[in-house]
Amino acid sequence: MANRKPNIVFIFTDQQRADTMGYADDPVAITPHTDRLASEGVVFRRCCTNSPVCMPARASLITGKQVHQHGVWGFANPELRHGPSHVRNVRDAGYRTAVVGKTHLWPHGKGHTRDHVEGLREWGYVDSVEATGPVETASTESCYTDHLRDKGLLDTHLEYLRAHLTGKHLHVAMPWELPPTNLPTEDHLDMFIAIQAEKWLDSYDHESPFYLQVCFGGPHDPWDSPAEYRRLYDADAMSLSITDARTGPVSPQVEMLLKGAPQKLDHMSEAENRVMKSYYYAKVTLIDDCVGRVVAALENRGWMDDTWIVFSSDHGEMLGDHGLMAKKVFYDGSVNVPCIFRPPGGWAGWKSGGAGWKSGGAGWTSNALTDHLDIAATLLDVAGADALEDSYGSSLLGIIGAGKDATGAHTHKDAVLSELGVPPAAFSMVRTDRYKMSVRATTREPLELYDMVEDPRELHNRVDDRAMRSVREELVESDLARLAPAGS
Repeated sequence: MANRKPNIVFIFTDQQRADTMGYADDPVAITPHTDRLASEGVVFRRCCTNSPVCMPARASLITGKQVHQHGVWGFANPELRHGPSHVRNVRDAGYRTAVVGKTHLWPHGKGHTRDHVEGLREWGYVDSVEATGPVETASTESCYTDHLRDKGLLDTHLEYLRAHLTGKHLHVAMPWELPPTNLPTEDHLDMFIAIQAEKWLDSYDHESPFYLQVCFGGPHDPWDSPAEYRRLYDADAMSLSITDARTGPVSPQVEMLLKGAPQKLDHMSEAENRVMKSYYYAKVTLIDDCVGRVVAALENRGWMDDTWIVFSSDHGEMLGDHGLMAKKVFYDGSVNVPCIFRPPGGWAGWKSGGAGWKSGGAGWTSNALTDHLDIAATLLDVAGADALEDSYGSSLLGIIGAGKDATGAHTHKDAVLSELGVPPAAFSMVRTDRYKMSVRATTREPLELYDMVEDPRELHNRVDDRAMRSVREELVESDLARLAPAGS
């Protein structure tokens, strides 16, 4: 395989925080397989999702467009598949493209994923083994529900989901009360996806290089990992969520979530908070073992020296920070996502030059400000594929090759944009090296302003601080105006 283009495996999780893994210096996270990828690659620790919501984020990743450009604010527009697609460009560059797992490029809620195979082909996927997220398995059939039905486990799984969603029978009302899955570990959704990816890799016999997306449904809630994974964590060792007193106004976006959240966290005890977090971490470790299975499949075929492995997620998880769960806000817990690029053979001191790469060194971490659009642009660059037209995405390949001591190793974008809501009730966030500000998308009225250097926990909203007037104006009139021009 040495004389052809490198393979690419893009591992994409759902609702995974960037800071709950060992390589991110989390003292309790058990993530040896992801840590290995980080130690052999380049970690971009300040990578932001272009939307802290599943479908808009995924639409941005595949199209290279901002949310206000592709228009998928909430539910996917079926006509979008006729637009730009980085997967299609990679396919056209000579790759066999495939996806195993959750795409969420169309609204779930009825039917079977096999009814959408042609739609995925229009996106550029030659092969597809599509599943849904964990909650959607109750309403949308897939190869996973087929698998459970064949093993006589579907009713057992659906009863568990009904208990989680309604609180009936098992009296589950809060995340720290959720029991472990009642399925065998090998039949859990995420392990099923890992096994399908293994099978795809094991049977691959084409001459062309491959681009395989492995898209897990976790660690999105419900945090239903098997009991064996929960036993790995001591709840008493978990740190507490961010619940410190805040200063400054609460944005209407955050206030709406605090008032309308079905799971009130106002009276959560410290013990309950720690248990809740241990359940999330248990699912993170389950995902990590799934990553390990995919890597092992590559090793078994002798492909680790011929394959780029990329790891990221669609958005984060608030995990009780600021009294919130899930996403749909611009706090770092929600918008900061993991981002790892592990080159063929490992970074191991790799540097670009002439015809390719050569080794000498170790993996490292870049502080460059990046986003999902940059991930798409880098995948295209790695594949030697055409760039997406009119995209704000910019390849990270030069930074990866140059190394941590090179000029510009920790600098990429001046600002990144994230968007959510449904117009006219939509919100935008602009993040620069030091500041983060959210505004109403239509009026550009500033709602939140944080100094991420002095206030990394985002406790002090300085949007009304007179001393920050020039900062507000610069963010609105320069950075936001450039990334999301008025009227766009």
